[in-house]
Order: sequence, then C-alpha cells, then structure tokens
Amino acid sequence: MPRTTFWDIIERTIELVGTPLSANEIWSMANELKTIGDYTTTGKTPWATIAAYCYTDINNNGDSSRIIQTSSRPAQFFLRRLVGSIDIRTAQKQKENEVAKKSDRQPLSFSERDLHPLLVTYANGDSHFQAKCKTIFHETSSKGQKGQNEWLHPDLVGVYFPFGAYKPETLDMQNYMSITSVKLFSFEMKISLNFTNLREYFFQAVSNSSWAHEGYLVALNILDESGFKDELRRLNNAFGIGIIKLNSDNVFESDIMFPARINPEIDWDTVNRLTSENPDFSDFLKFIVEDCKLGKVKSQYDEVIPIDDVPKYVQKKCIAYGT
Repeated sequence: MPRTTFWDIIERTIELVGTPLSANEIWSMANELKTIGDYTTTGKTPWATIAAYCYTDINNNGDSSRIIQTSSRPAQFFLRRLVGSIDIRTAQKQKENEVAKKSDRQPLSFSERDLHPLLVTYANGDSHFQAKCKTIFHETSSKGQKGQNEWLHPDLVGVYFPFGAYKPETLDMQNYMSITSVKLFSFEMKISLNFTNLREYFFQAVSNSSWAHEGYLVALNILDESGFKDELRRLNNAFGIGIIKLNSDNVFESDIMFPARINPEIDWDTVNRLTSENPDFSDFLKFIVEDCKLGKVKSQYDEVIPIDDVPKYVQKKCIAYGT
C-alpha cells in the first residue's frame, strides 16, 4: 500500500473540511482529522511545504491546477474540482464567524503587560540590545482631548550604555567631542500579529517608536506564512520598524525577524512631547542622565527575571506561546 504523501494530506483535508484553508490550517486539521495517515516528517515547518506545493501547482499548471487560491491575506487554498459544489465566499464567511466565536469563548488568561518582563529580560541579555528597559504606563499621561495622545506612547523604552564596552579614556574622549554611544530603543508589545491586525499594530509602532535610534514591534505569536512574512518585509523596508518574535519557551531564543533601521539622530521634538505628557518617560530620561554622570547603572529600570525563574514566571502567568 503506497505511503501517504503531501498531496494526499492536502486533498483529503480540504475535501473533508469543505472550505478554503490556509497551509497552516491544512496541517493542523490533517492532524486533528487523522487525514495525515501514516505520513511522518522530521521537518519543523511542514505547513511551509504544503504552501510550496500549492503555489507550485498553481504557478506551473495555471487553469489545470489541482489547487486554486481563494484569498491572499491570509492565503487560502481550495480544490479546483470542488469549486462548483459550494459557495466559497459564504463558506469563508462562516469560518471567520466560527473563529471569532471560538476566540470569544476562550479569552486569553494573560495580558500584553504580562509579556513586558519577558521582553525586558530578553533585551537585557541579548547581544544586540544589552538594554535596560522601562515600561511606559499610558494611564499616567496627561489627559488631553480625545485622540490627542493616541499612538503617542510606546509600551516600553530601552537604553544601551557603553560603560562596559569602552575604556574610561574612550568614554572621556567621546564626552569631550560631544559624541555618545548611548542608544535608545522603543518597543510596541502585542500578543499576536496576523493579517487582521497588522496594519493597525504596525503603524501604531511607526507612530510611537520612530523617535528612537531603533523602533520595534514585538509579538509573541506571529503568523507563520510566506505571504505574511513578505508583507512584514515590505513594511520594514518602507518604514524601518523592526519585528521581534518573542519566545516564551526560551526567551533568549526570541528572533529579530527584521532588524530596525538605525536612526542616527533622535527625534527630540517627540522626546520632549513624551517627557511633557508622561512621568514614566520623564523618569526614564532622568535615569539615563544620572547613570551617564556616574558612569555606571544605578537607576531602577524594570526588573530583569533571573534566567532560572523565567519558566516559573511563564507558568504563573499562563502565557501560551504559539496560540
């Protein structure tokens, strides 16, 4: 008896479900519905292979392809031979409604701010940042007209000090020449990033993080699909905001998917606005000045979780990676 192939998985799963599916959904449903059969793989991203099969079939065979693509964001696929048997638009709408209802029934038990200590710990230990971070609480900002301060405040800010990297003589020379190696970072934190929320979240990060040397949009769960990654790459190239995928299973394996564009100059007008509107940001600047004067870090930035305690924190907050 021939062994199960990727094509078997794709066709059996779509036919059984009866609606267009993304590559991730095909793989997930195949495991749930047992259409995976006896197929085994050592690959870590079999859904990426499924997507490649579908795209290759469509590109190479045109109107004779087995698969058709019914939507682009997210990319969903259906069997050509079943097109006349269902109303694809109605089926997609029903699926969206079911997903929304399921999401309403199973709210997340953790919040975005529960992720802040993980990002703080990662940014402190990662070689690219080596940063001390501080949460900016929006609630403490001055109350202006409705919409006045919308998308003004980043979730966290960070600072890199060169104290351990350079000799005192080098730092003194930098100071004499009015040069500094201090770097400022800005982070917008989200739980999930997908086609539904990408535009809103990305341009929120553009609005509140572009003032820094490097600005980042950070998410715990990021849609793993080639088309979505292409869109992230396009936005990153156009606007310079970096993308970080936070890994709660091992915070130090978090991934800078797309690095931020380095701004050689700080947007001081925005910095001054943030300082005027928010006491947390004002304190952050005071901390930096005090530590630079001392030549060492003495201020109270957000607490870094000890490495051995990170799993305990994740378990305590019920943080689910990959949901």
